[in-house]
Amino acid sequence: MEITVVGTGYVGLVTGVCFAEIGYSVTCFDIDESKIAALSEGRCPIYEPGLEEMLKRNLKEGRIRFTFDAKLAYKNKDYLFIAVGTPENEDGSANLEYLEAAVDQIGLNLNRDAVIVIKSTVPVGTNEGVYKKLQENIPDKIQVKVVSNPEFLREGSGILDTFHADRIVVGSDDHEAGRAVADLYKPFERPILQTDIRSAELIKYASNAFLATKISFINEVANLCEHTGANIEDVAKGMGMDERIGSQFLKAGIGYGGSCFPKDTKALEKLTDYYNYDFKILRSVIEVNSRQKQQLFYKACELLGNLQGKRVAVLGLAFKPHTDDIREAPAVELIVRLLEAQADISVYDPVAYGNVADLFGSRLYYAETVDGAIKGADVVFIMTEWPQIAQYDLERFPLFMREPVIFDGRNCYDLAEAKSAGLTYVSVGRKAVNVNRNLENSGLQS
Repeated sequence: MEITVVGTGYVGLVTGVCFAEIGYSVTCFDIDESKIAALSEGRCPIYEPGLEEMLKRNLKEGRIRFTFDAKLAYKNKDYLFIAVGTPENEDGSANLEYLEAAVDQIGLNLNRDAVIVIKSTVPVGTNEGVYKKLQENIPDKIQVKVVSNPEFLREGSGILDTFHADRIVVGSDDHEAGRAVADLYKPFERPILQTDIRSAELIKYASNAFLATKISFINEVANLCEHTGANIEDVAKGMGMDERIGSQFLKAGIGYGGSCFPKDTKALEKLTDYYNYDFKILRSVIEVNSRQKQQLFYKACELLGNLQGKRVAVLGLAFKPHTDDIREAPAVELIVRLLEAQADISVYDPVAYGNVADLFGSRLYYAETVDGAIKGADVVFIMTEWPQIAQYDLERFPLFMREPVIFDGRNCYDLAEAKSAGLTYVSVGRKAVNVNRNLENSGLQS
């Protein structure tokens, strides 16, 4: 069984390495020669727990190889998995230029019958367009079939999600091709759902949009809690105990980010525009999330007034723990606003600081520890619930900070413990702690 995975980004690399792990012969192709060189030496360009170790093991055992040579990548292959990025255009629609380039390249280099499997997240109808384009470009003697196989990987747990997937979706209008791809996944021993090709494409978007809806809904409930005096953690727990609702994605905070939810909700919105359908709930989800990302900054301005010249520490830069991905991360938007307010900013993240440094350079101070980030700070913003942050000793905030004022966008700390530690502590959907006492005579409201 010869498999080529096109694209060595997050999805492509995790897919290729996991296929190799179960014994398939895998070739990973990318046009980025420096990335291919690093991967060939066992160096993983992204942070994903356990991935580099698995990569090195399969390189050593000869089950995976990397190349930027298209002829080598596409020669004598049974299955070609396309896992290139589909970033959003300025209008929110999916940018398919990388997918189209990959399809063109396959058309020029394919030398035998093959099944083309699209793992990239694409609008409904894209796979049909891929098939038509291939039919126009490949020699008549070569037969190709196109299958939709959307991914459902969570950054930070991609390997776990591959080997313990809730479901594997295989969509094709050719039953034989769909069955062949489904058989590829049998060693994973996970539930497999076979559908028509358009349903498979929409399952991906609909799934992400629904999860984004749960996040925006609970954040709206959290905002209502702040007006009514209710506690969002109790409310969410009571909701989640209902099996019809479930507890997942009911944790209030500062909104969703990352490479999937923001991009996919916007792309689905553009798709509804194309079909002239007004998806009111989806539009509200996007609007709520955009507003939620700004909540902490506005709370700080309301409570503290002018942030100009204040030392501000931002703890957590990645959009979620256990990844270095800062795409659509609430922390990035906060930093932009803090720079506009002319604050003096220090930041900490266990792995994502390098990506943030590429964006902001010397305008920030990059600390190696939480202690280093908060030293001398007037204000702390918690933006990612890394264990190093969520398990930080609250008694240390007053020791290192000029004033122990914390705005927690992830509700990391217990309210009673924050009060006992003497913190001014403002979180999401819960009562603020020690607001008046700690700000008296501090100079922060000047």
